[in-house]
This record gives sequence, C-alpha cells and structure tokens, in this order.
Amino acid sequence: MPDQLFTDLYRDTENLTWAPTDQVRRRGRQRTRRTRMAAGLAGIVAVALVATGAVALAGGPDATPPFPPATDSPTPTPSSTPSRAADPTPSSSGSPTGRAPSSPAAGTGGPSAPSVEIPAAAMLQPADLPKGFTSADKTPDGDWTLASVTIYCRHQSPSLAVRQVADRDRVFDSPTDSMIQRVTRHSGSGAASSMDRVREQVADCDPHRPDDSLSILAEGLGGDESLLVGSLIEGKPSRWLLVRQGDLVAQLRMDSATTPAEARGYARKVADRLCAGTDGC
Repeated sequence: MPDQLFTDLYRDTENLTWAPTDQVRRRGRQRTRRTRMAAGLAGIVAVALVATGAVALAGGPDATPPFPPATDSPTPTPSSTPSRAADPTPSSSGSPTGRAPSSPAAGTGGPSAPSVEIPAAAMLQPADLPKGFTSADKTPDGDWTLASVTIYCRHQSPSLAVRQVADRDRVFDSPTDSMIQRVTRHSGSGAASSMDRVREQVADCDPHRPDDSLSILAEGLGGDESLLVGSLIEGKPSRWLLVRQGDLVAQLRMDSATTPAEARGYARKVADRLCAGTDGC
C-alpha cells in the first residue's frame, strides 16, 4: 500500500493548477532582485547615519554643543568688599585716675608703647599725713597750683607742663584743713626742665603790689630735686612743695604755716611714693 503521507499529498494537490515552469523561474528571479535592492538600500542608509554622527562629533559648524554635566553645587556668590574700619578717635587726656593721652601705637599691630599712666601707688597715702586726714574721692576745686599766684607778677610766667604726658590728682581732707597733690609725668628731660621753670618763675616775679612776694624757702629736701615755695598775696600766705623723682614731678599744696623742717619730712615721703611710678629711683 502506498504511504499515507503520499496519499494525503496527492489528494490535496490533485485539483491544483500549476504555473508553467518559465513563469515560476521569472518570479524567483524578481524576488531575488527585490531582496538584493532592499539589502543595498539598508547599507546605504547605515553608512549615511554613521557619516552624519562623525561630522557632529567632529564639532562641525552645524554641530550642537553638548550640554554640561549636571551639578548639585550652588553657584558661588561673590564676597562683598570688607568695609573700611572707622578711624580710631583719640581719647581725652583728662582722667582723675592717672590721666594720660592715648598711646599712638595702640591698635596698629606693632609693639605697644609702655604705659605712661601714673599708678595710685605713686601718690601720697593717708598714712603719710597727720592724723585726721583722709583720702577724698573728688576733683580739686579751683586753681590751687603755684601758677595761680604767678598772675600777680608783672611778667608772664612760663608753663611748668614741659613735655608733660600724664597727670594725676589726689585730695586729702581733715576736719580743719585740706591738702592737694598733683603728680605729672614728663618725657625726656621735661621733668628737670619743669623744676628749672619753677625757679625761673620765682626769680622773675615782680609783684604788682609792693607788699606781695614769691620766694623759694628751701631746696634739697628730698628726691632728685625739691623746692619749698612760699607766697604772700594780699596779706595771705601760701606754701607749695615740689619734688622730682626721675620723670615724675609732685606738687603739693600745704598748710600756709609749713616750715622747711616740716616740709623735709613730707618731701621724703613724696619721693618714696614716686618710686612706685618711675624707674628713676
């Protein structure tokens, strides 16, 4: 018996109409040409795409620049220009405690200048004075210095503030009297020149009234230099003790009846105290 496979194939193709052999061959050749043309066109397209990409990568005139990579860091803000510091204002030279002008070297970044202020230890203390005197925390009233009586002289007296850089006052009170001290610091030889001017004031004083007088009552009472100066103005006596120690000069208004012997004891105490504020001891 014939194989079932061939039987089925014969039955399915028994009534088919087959094309002529030439027609079958022609259709095969046409299919082959179409396949080749499609393959050729695909190759041309592929080559064109590759060439276009190469031109873009080469940075041609029509090429679009690539985008920069994204970053999370914020755009830096330009720092503002620092403002100029205000110029320092010099401090006043008037202070009841060690008055001194502000140091020029302060704030410049260079070595600071040594302090010229007068320490409290350089002033007289209540223990140096007679019993009953106490230190008064106040500014002296009026003009009590030696210069206050030189206005009664005909000639103008020179200032005692020769190269003065600091001063300090102290007032002492008692139930019956008061005593005032001023200590001044002078640069260079200013302290010695100040004492010379005291002598000049006294020597050149020509009182307006014949009964007035200004004189040096004693010298060499203590310290490097010392003077006890007395005046008689309109019948009223006054006394000043001046003591120099190094670059410091102390002026002390004393009781009007102070004698040279009494002034000597004060002068030594004043000079000892001044050593706490000067290297001249």
